[in-house]
Amino acid sequence: MSWSDKDNSILLKRSFLFGITGIVLCLIPIVNAYFQFLQAPMVPLQGVGLLFQMFGLSIAVMVLRKRKNPEEIQDKAKKMIVVLAVALVFFVLTI
Repeated sequence: MSWSDKDNSILLKRSFLFGITGIVLCLIPIVNAYFQFLQAPMVPLQGVGLLFQMFGLSIAVMVLRKRKNPEEIQDKAKKMIVVLAVALVFFVLTI
């Protein structure tokens, strides 16, 4: 079963999970830069976080582009797109 055949509410939940995981993974290097918990390279971790955020963003866009969605689902997808886009821009600018 492909991703486009799944229910829209399930796709939005997955988009949220990928997005929040990506945000947390991108926050870890920023917190580590201030408090110096680990002396390890954090750039790969931030790259994986950005990848997760972009994947969550793409799922939300896919839900928004589907036809015959209820208005509630479209509003949730729009909010998810805005939040993930702002987070993505913020973390890209912190590199």
